Amino acid sequence: MLFELLPWLVAMVVLIGCSGFFSASEAALFSLRLRDRERLATGGASQQMAARLLDDPDRLLSAVLFWNLVINMVYFAIVSVVSLRLERELTVGRTYPAAFAAAALLVIIFFSEMLPKSVGVLINRKLAGLLGAPLTVAVRLLDPFMPILRFVNLLSRRMIWPGFKSEPYLEVSDLERAISLSTTDAKLVAQEQAALQNIVLLSDIRADEWMRPRTQFRTFCPPVALEDLNGQMTPSGYMLISERDSEEVESAIHLKELFTVPHERLEHHAEPVIYVPWCATVADALQEMQRRNRQVAAIVNEYGETCGILTFEDILDTVFSYSPSRSRLLLDQKPIHDLGPGMWLVAGVTPLRRLSRYLELGLPASKNVTVGGVIQEQLGKLAEEDDICNWGPFRMKVLEAPERGHMLIELKLLHRGEWR
Repeated sequence: MLFELLPWLVAMVVLIGCSGFFSASEAALFSLRLRDRERLATGGASQQMAARLLDDPDRLLSAVLFWNLVINMVYFAIVSVVSLRLERELTVGRTYPAAFAAAALLVIIFFSEMLPKSVGVLINRKLAGLLGAPLTVAVRLLDPFMPILRFVNLLSRRMIWPGFKSEPYLEVSDLERAISLSTTDAKLVAQEQAALQNIVLLSDIRADEWMRPRTQFRTFCPPVALEDLNGQMTPSGYMLISERDSEEVESAIHLKELFTVPHERLEHHAEPVIYVPWCATVADALQEMQRRNRQVAAIVNEYGETCGILTFEDILDTVFSYSPSRSRLLLDQKPIHDLGPGMWLVAGVTPLRRLSRYLELGLPASKNVTVGGVIQEQLGKLAEEDDICNWGPFRMKVLEAPERGHMLIELKLLHRGEWR
């Protein structure tokens, strides 16, 4: 009897393999990021085929789902045939046929869905290059029937969501109202509203206010080896690669995203950075990073020189912190400490916007954006320890001014007057 069922069992194994092929293809191709697709487009013939398939994702997805559906239907038809034969040939009852059907279901779930999709996501770029050619053949075989599939898809959407219309935009007030109506948890509402306000704040914060300044990160000139890190993670989580003939940032490696970190030639795993002028807002930088699928922006001054960097994680910190702080980001400490009535200890990188909000005072006009910049402006020179200057209603004393590091300033309110 086993000999009679062997062809059916072999067919089931083949169908499981075919279903796993399409499941892995779907997971691998649709989990690729923009830079991975760019690399595929410049790779071998099969890699270029995979990249071209992603130019029309609806066509690709329709083909993958169609073939997967056909294969699964044939598979379960064979399972039914084998189960009926077992039930007819065996005289011990229905236990074995039912057990076979249940086992067949578990096998196809694991080996055709869970395992292939997990592998496809983990090694998506390598797998996409291998699957590009056979997947292209499968998609082209279905091209004559593609208009029918698209019509059915359009018809189903019209029947299920006949009156659905997309909103052109949402106002901030609409989002706040949706948050307040969606939950009765006051603490959760406050957290969501704080995040919403921080999102709006991105359009007011300049890139040079929130960037990591040039003195706070290192660049590595290629070729770059793992030992160059000296066993330590960089503060930003990125390894910044410079141009070969200068110290300008050219690309970056997100070290936490590397599954395996090679010991040599790390620059081959880097992605290009985008360049944003110092006067642009953080919202502008984020929009450009999303448009080009980049995680690091190099902030450049009016001479085109890199004066700082802004990472995607830095922007997320701005959105999801109750009170976003650049000094907390760079120093891992509070930017302003109360020393007594009318006296504060302030980090030099503290933005004037944050200081004004903390003190609830309007500050004198300044072309600078940080407290440290105001000190330099008032002194007319590089600040040194024990330097003192007045600025509006404040007396500012430099407590620490390291050559490479962050300045600490004692701020004393002399009078409120017109700045109340």
